[in-house]
Formats: sequence, structure tokens, C-alpha cells
Amino acid sequence: MQDVSTLVAQAREGRPRAVARLISLVEGASPQLREVMAALAPLAGNAYVVGLTGSPGVGKSTSTSALVTAYRKQGKRVGVLAVDPSSPFSGGALLGDRVRMSEHASDPGVYIRSMATRGHLGGLAWAAPQAIRVLDAAGCDVILVETVGVGQSEVEIASQADTSVVLLAPGMGDGIQAAKAGILEIGDVYVVNKADRDGADATARELNHMLGLGESRGPGDWRPPIVKTVAARQEGVDEVVEALEKHRAWMEERGVLAERRRARAAHEVETIAVTALRRRIGDLHGDRRLDALAERIVAGRLDSYRAADELIEGLTGN
Repeated sequence: MQDVSTLVAQAREGRPRAVARLISLVEGASPQLREVMAALAPLAGNAYVVGLTGSPGVGKSTSTSALVTAYRKQGKRVGVLAVDPSSPFSGGALLGDRVRMSEHASDPGVYIRSMATRGHLGGLAWAAPQAIRVLDAAGCDVILVETVGVGQSEVEIASQADTSVVLLAPGMGDGIQAAKAGILEIGDVYVVNKADRDGADATARELNHMLGLGESRGPGDWRPPIVKTVAARQEGVDEVVEALEKHRAWMEERGVLAERRRARAAHEVETIAVTALRRRIGDLHGDRRLDALAERIVAGRLDSYRAADELIEGLTGN
């Protein structure tokens, strides 16, 4: 058992090993997890969380690294959560984005962590909300969350970030894909990366047209900007940071930022409660109460919905 108060104090001092141990406790669903979250609660809530999503090959890791460089020039401490697919053998992160961001490895103002999805859908790891809180409490000014890059399913980032950045690239069919699966609904800022390639202007025009078709905004509502970048050469990255800061200012002015964070907290509580309830139900396999309900259903004396209600009432005491 590790001393949580000491780890938290060391994380606040910017010690990367302490931050790593706290995130490991989160990822491993340690028995100390409740103690960790209780200690971090009064310390978090200051970081600006930016989510980056997009199809594989659009340059998410390169763009993330470029944003780290831009924010470090401003003197801000940056945390990165790079969510990777899970290894089918070890369950660990398969790609390891830290390798692709090695230029920041020796910077004490940057903390980079690869996290495995471990089968969780939506482009994020299940422990991402708690890991974000660790980095927040550790003093990061900006937290960049890069999703796994599995395509149209990774819209969950919209519920975990203050601002969501959707990346596209010319010549990859992203323009057509953008019209599907709600990808147009989650973006606060759109980035057409690899803009030195043929078709970049056409991709930006098509995206702008699609945004216009789906638009139902009133006066003063946020209209997502489209920024063209060549992240590998740091071109256009300052414009992305400017767009992010404008979106943050707009949210703060209208109370949207506080509302998003409340919704994020509510979603986290709901997820924890549902997970706990599912675990308790799982523990009932072979339990006489569950068998008795099943017998009544088979005999036609009870329907499955009422049986579920009775089971929940028995578990919660309501």
C-alpha cells in the first residue's frame, strides 16, 4: 500500500514518478482509488482539457506534439493522455505515443502518458476521467487527450473535454466521413492537417459546406473554425491555439464551460454507480435470489422487467 497523501504532495511538486503512480492506481482500479480521488478533489478544476480526435493517419500524435510545443512557448505546463489500442496479450497500450513525442521527454513541464483502452469503446480508456483529474491536480495548465483513432465511434471525447478538436487530412476520404456518425456535432475546432498536400483546400471547403448544412445556430452561438496546418513543420499550430483560446473565452463568457464540466462530473458519477451496480449483479450468479426470480419468469408468474426491478430494489434497499 502506498501513502496517498505523500504521492499527491509529490505530484503537486511536479514529480513525474508520483504522477505516474497515481495514474497507475487509477488504471488498476486500486483499492486506494477512493482515497486518491478524495485527496485530489479539492486540488483539481483548473486545467483546460482539449480533446483531439480523428481517423487513423490524420496526424493526431504529430498535432498533439506540435500543440505541446506551442503551449510550452507560452510557459504553460502540459499533460498529455495518449489513448492507444490495447495489446491482446498484455492489455497494455499497443502503440505507445510517448515514442512519437520523444522530443518532450526531457521537459519537466510536460507529462506524457499512454493509456490502453482495454476494450472500452468510444476512443477513450475507461480510466481517462480520473487520469485527467490526476494531471489537473498535479498542476497542468493544459491537458491534451488524444483518442485512440478508431474512426467514427470515438465521439466520447466530446463528453470528456472542454474543447474538442477534430482532425482531418486531404486525400483520405475524411470529407465524406465527416458527414457520418455525429462527427460534425462534436467538433468545436476543425483542423485540416497535412495542408501541403493536394486537396487540402477542397477538404476545407467541403467541411465548411457540411458545417453550413447542419447549422442551426443563433446569434452569438459558436461557429467552429476550420484551421489548416502542417503539424510536422509547426505551420498553422499557433492559429489552432488561438482558435482554442477563443473558444475557451466564449465558453467562459456564456457559462458553457461550467455547464460542460458539470455534465462531465455527472456522467462520471453515473458511470461509477452503474459499474458498481453491474459488479454487484455479477456477484449474484448462482445466488438463490436470482434463481428464484428466474423460476418465476419461466413459470409465467413474473415478467423480466418486473424481475429486474425487484432485483435492483433488493440490491439498493429501495
